[in-house]
Amino acid sequence: MIRYFFILFMMIQLNSFGQSYKTQIEKHREHYKEDFLKDFRSPLKQDDLKNLHFFEADSNYRVNAKVELLKNESPFQMPTYTGTSREYIRYAILSFKLNGVDQKLTVYKSISLSKVEEYKNHLFLPFTDESNSEETYGGGRYIDLSSQDISGDVIEVDFNKAYNPYCAYSDGYQCPKPPVENDIKLKVKAGEMIYTGDKKHK
Repeated sequence: MIRYFFILFMMIQLNSFGQSYKTQIEKHREHYKEDFLKDFRSPLKQDDLKNLHFFEADSNYRVNAKVELLKNESPFQMPTYTGTSREYIRYAILSFKLNGVDQKLTVYKSISLSKVEEYKNHLFLPFTDESNSEETYGGGRYIDLSSQDISGDVIEVDFNKAYNPYCAYSDGYQCPKPPVENDIKLKVKAGEMIYTGDKKHK
């Protein structure tokens, strides 16, 4: 009888955790949508938000990655989809398992943003995967991280928070192309999906 109640308790706890996590992701996505309406450079207006779509929240795509900080890296020019480039530096290598497969991704730091107080700890994780051009934007997606979220040598990476660059919605934006080293050889069915509205021209 005690064992039965223990199992029941664990099932309730796991169900509660699942609902709590999905609620967190739903709130994150609501804030994400609201930010489009606050940014004067935004390609989307209120009526466009209905064309934003996301995979269902899945905690299997939230991973703890081991962080290997890189030293003596030189700044480099990361190409954008408009043919220009932006200056970044390779900040760290993140190692983790995703769907049982070992992965390594590089996280970057923007040289220009790092000079702005509000963004001095911002880390940029662009990536491509095998869902691109089918279920997700063909140009890859981004995840925002912070150096302050590194605990010891570990950081949480949540692919449920992966989002599209502005180039997914409109031409004319200088969106960095994810480097080849950040191509994931599987489908990342988490985060933002393909935008279903008309692509606008700035």
